[in-house]
Amino acid sequence: MKVFPFKIPKPIDEHLIVQIDKEPIFYNRLHQHEEIQISYIINGNGKLLVGDSVQQFSAGDIYVIGSNLPHVFKSIAGDEDAHMLTVFFTDSTFGEHFFDLPYFKDLQNFFINAASGFIVKSNKNQLTHQLVALQSQHKLKRFTSFLELLEQLSKSATEPLSRFIYAKTLSSNEGERLQEIFDFVFKNFQHPIVLDDISKMAYMTPNAFCRFFKQRTNKTFFQFLIELRVEHACQLLNSKKELNINMISDLSGFNSISNFNKKFKKIKGLTPTQYQKSLVF
Repeated sequence: MKVFPFKIPKPIDEHLIVQIDKEPIFYNRLHQHEEIQISYIINGNGKLLVGDSVQQFSAGDIYVIGSNLPHVFKSIAGDEDAHMLTVFFTDSTFGEHFFDLPYFKDLQNFFINAASGFIVKSNKNQLTHQLVALQSQHKLKRFTSFLELLEQLSKSATEPLSRFIYAKTLSSNEGERLQEIFDFVFKNFQHPIVLDDISKMAYMTPNAFCRFFKQRTNKTFFQFLIELRVEHACQLLNSKKELNINMISDLSGFNSISNFNKKFKKIKGLTPTQYQKSLVF
């Protein structure tokens, strides 16, 4: 299957798709699709690459990922299967100009924010109940409940996921190149990664690779790599209380504790020690 574009399976008589993913790990191929995606993480944790950002995800999170925004959930295998409920739809699911009707003026904030993706920061209990209820609802009830869900999402406090809005889909060739790069980096970020090696993997010169990556992700390759390492360090600080800062630095791919502290504080606004102390265990 080509990485781009990704087609959401849709029954002939269904417009609004409610999908359950329950596997040892979530679907872990970089992909984009026309549909806007609302995802509730029921169980599991890992890293979410979306647009130009790397995020941690864990059980209880609710994400909205906009149309054609490249993303991939990289879950960590655990004792229980990863479990996610997702709603897929487009702004024309119910008719080309349906959401342009004046009745839906209050929903415009949702569609504007969805373009760059966001994580929900408030009303999560109510939204969770609404999302779970959609599984067993049909036809008219699902339709009206979905509109109520969008209304609540429009009123919720959110935090953007990406600063880069994708105006067009990536080609299959571009997607496959990025997928190969991301797969390699996710598997090897704890070790030194040399620009020459990653460029050869993409069959490019270092300069051409740097331009290719920056144009398609809105950041340099090494910015992405550092953010991935910092997010991994955050996960270790959250889950591995027995590890000291030096060990977490090493396990996250940093070559020195001073560099780790510097990069971590630049991205998170806190030193690793301060971040760890701010956690509620």
